[in-house]
Amino acid sequence: MKSTIGAKPVLRATVESLGFRRLNQTRELPDNPAVRGMLKAVAFLVAVDGEPYVRPKRSRYKIWRSRSDKKHQRGN
Repeated sequence: MKSTIGAKPVLRATVESLGFRRLNQTRELPDNPAVRGMLKAVAFLVAVDGEPYVRPKRSRYKIWRSRSDKKHQRGN
């Protein structure tokens, strides 16, 4: 489990309701739809044993811009 510092209170409450109290803590939870839904909501904070870690995708709406060349155009 990763840290919940800076996470929204709803996500922090979800992690706490799953029984995680400390970093790198492991838990065995029942396999039911409620637990799977909670794990899906905080998938970027926790890892499920047996499932490979999938890095979150970048935002589709971020506008990537090239670095400014103004500093180099001045001749300094």
